[in-house]
Order: sequence, then C-alpha cells, then structure tokens
Amino acid sequence: MIAGLNIRLKDVVWGDVLYKYGLPGRMVAGVLRNLYAVFRDIFTGQLTLRAMGLVYTTLLSVVPLVAVSFAVLKGFGVDQDLEQYLYGLLEPLGDKGVEITGQVMALVNNVDGSVIGGIGLAFLVYAAISMVQKIEESFNYVWYVSKPRSFATRFVEYSAVLIIGSLAVTLALRTIASLGEEDIVVSMQENTVMSPLFTLASTLTPYAVIIAIFTFLYKFMPNTTVKFKSALVGGLAGGFLWVSASRVFGALIASSTNRQAIYASFAIAISALLWLYLNWLILLIGSQLAFYFQNPAYMRIGRREPRLSNAMRERLALNVMLIVGSAFRDTSKTVNLRELSAQLRIPSITVAPIVLGLEANGLLTTAENEELLPGRDMARIKLNDILAVVRVEGETGSHREPQWSSAITTLGNNIDSAVATTIGDKTLSQLLDDTESP
Repeated sequence: MIAGLNIRLKDVVWGDVLYKYGLPGRMVAGVLRNLYAVFRDIFTGQLTLRAMGLVYTTLLSVVPLVAVSFAVLKGFGVDQDLEQYLYGLLEPLGDKGVEITGQVMALVNNVDGSVIGGIGLAFLVYAAISMVQKIEESFNYVWYVSKPRSFATRFVEYSAVLIIGSLAVTLALRTIASLGEEDIVVSMQENTVMSPLFTLASTLTPYAVIIAIFTFLYKFMPNTTVKFKSALVGGLAGGFLWVSASRVFGALIASSTNRQAIYASFAIAISALLWLYLNWLILLIGSQLAFYFQNPAYMRIGRREPRLSNAMRERLALNVMLIVGSAFRDTSKTVNLRELSAQLRIPSITVAPIVLGLEANGLLTTAENEELLPGRDMARIKLNDILAVVRVEGETGSHREPQWSSAITTLGNNIDSAVATTIGDKTLSQLLDDTESP
C-alpha cells in the first residue's frame, strides 16, 4: 500500500498530470517538486548531519566570533549595538535569550588583548574563521563542489566577511532604530492613514533583512559561480522560513511549562541547541533550493553522483588535458576546475576525480590561484599516459590475482594493443598542434 502511494505521488509530482491545468498547474508542479526534493534530502540524513555539525562548531566558536566582531565594532565606535543584535538573534528563546546574551557579552567584555597576548588573539581569530569555513564546506557539499578555496583566499575573504558583515548588520540596525525616532516618522506613525503602512513595514523589515543576509551567503559562500537569481530564490525561501520559524519557536517556548519542570536547569541549554539546529537546517534548506533552481536536472536524482562509462572517462581525461594545454599556450587565458566543469557541461564533482588522478600522476598541477597547469612539458606528456590514468591507474585490486579465461586474456591484450597502436607515441603537444592547424 505504501509502495503504491509512493508510486502515485511520484507520478503526480514528476509526471505531466498537473500540466494540463495550464500555468497554475505548472506552478503547483514546480512547488511540489521542490518540496519533494528538499524533504527527500532531509530524510536521507546528510543535511541534518551537517546542521548538527554546525551546531557543534557554533558552540565552540560563538564567543570567539562575537569577540572578534566586538573588537571590530569597538574600533568604529558602534560596539554597543552588538548586544542588541545578539539578543535579536536569540529572541525566540524568550527570557532565556536575555540570559544567554548577558552571559556571552560578559565573556566577550572580559576578553582583553593585553591579557590574552598574541597566541590567545590568534586562537580567537582562528576559531572565528573556522566557523565561516565550516559554513563554506556545507554550502560546497550542497553545490557539489569538491575543492575548497585556497588558505590565502579563505583567510582574506573570511576576514572581509567578518568585518564588513558585522559593520553592515550593525549599521542597518542603527539606521532602522534612528529612523523610528525621527519626528516626521513619529508623526506619520500617528496618522490614521499611514499607520497601517508603518505597521506592515515593521512586520516585513525582519524578513527583508534576513532575506538579504541569506542571499549574500548563498551568492558568495560556495566556491562556485552562483547566479544572483538563484541566490535570491534561496534567500527568499530560507529567509521566510527562518523568520516564521523563529516566531513559532518563540511562541512554543513561551507557552511551554512542562519543559522547565522536566529539564530544570538544562532547559536553557536544550532550548539553545534546538534553536541553533533549526537555524542551520533552514540555512542549508535555502541553499539546497538555490542549487535546484540553478540546476533543475538534479532535482529528481538528488545526491546520486552522475556515473560515467569507461569510454566517457577516457574522453573526459583527454579533453581536460586538451583544454588545460590550450589555455597554457594562450597567455591571455587561464582555466580552473569550475571553468572546466562549465565548458564541458559536466558537474565539477564528476570532473574532480579525473583531475585529481591526473595530478597524482604528474600530468597536471594546481597553482596557488587554483589555475590548472600541465604537470610537465607537454611534448613529454603522451596520450597513452593520459588514458592510463582512467584505464589502468586507481585499481584497488584484491587479495588474490583474478583468474581470467585464456580467451578473455587474449581479447583484452588485443584491445590494449589496438588502443596503443591507434595513439602510438602521440603527445599532448602534437594533439594541440593538430587542433590548432587549419
């Protein structure tokens, strides 16, 4: 019965049943497909596991992260707004949110650069940056990115995010607060005509701020090219879910009396853990929706990695070396893994193992800026060496030698000889000459 319902559900979601109802049917089908894909990803466990990992990282990094942000804001004279922002983040916890905010701020205020010294300050910066790194790794997982940014790039970009992000959020909060105190704004709020508009604006402002933050994260955090439209779709979905969930969670916490009676002093920790987990899960759900909007082909297959035939892997290895060699000859061009993926129209998670295999055999090398370069003189890179990476290298073998039939052994040797005869001693340099000649 359950199997039958599942088949029927898939027919409705992925079939063309709803398309006969025109535009409304197509819109409903799109919403159902996104919901189906997200719930499938949640139930498979990877999103939930990564959300739990981010909760653990948050517990270790929250004080260093706030301390570094506090130090930056203190230099600009706006450090007093940090406590208000932190309380706004923990507001769904009710009175416990005020208590946690006070404890965190007390710890932050005790952080004195002259006391902790250079090693302690370096640890604070490392802990703060490591949290941003964990967020990037989770986004990279969602976007099928197998290779993170280089250490130098991460350090510069993460530092910029911590500094600029702290200032942007604080200045936005201060601007909103100052506007509410202006005489003209106060008079308009008291006006019977304008008052409903201001009430609506005050209700929508939290959504707008969170949607903007989520869109920024979805656009710039993954180590791949994310279109702004895709990031905005994820930001709209994630931001709406985050603000709505915070209000529902806050109402549940405020109305819960049994929790305090059962868990006693542990109630504050349990509430904080649940809230952090919900935050990270919603953030990852929004990123997953942004990915599916930009890559709708993955919506149905989910996290299953595309599988390539042996013939496709051989062509892929040759094509990768051809593109890298061509870019190396043209001083005005560079190529990296993301550009390879886009040019070949193959996901980077599928191209990456081939690139790593070519690197391991000295045929490719990666520069500091992630540019891919030939591993040695292209006149010394034989096409047979490239094919060997996917045809021979990488075998795990077994504890015993396989016993082939003599006919199969002969046939295999003939195939290998035919491939070697066809390619001969041709090199990558000669292949490039052939492709560049009229």
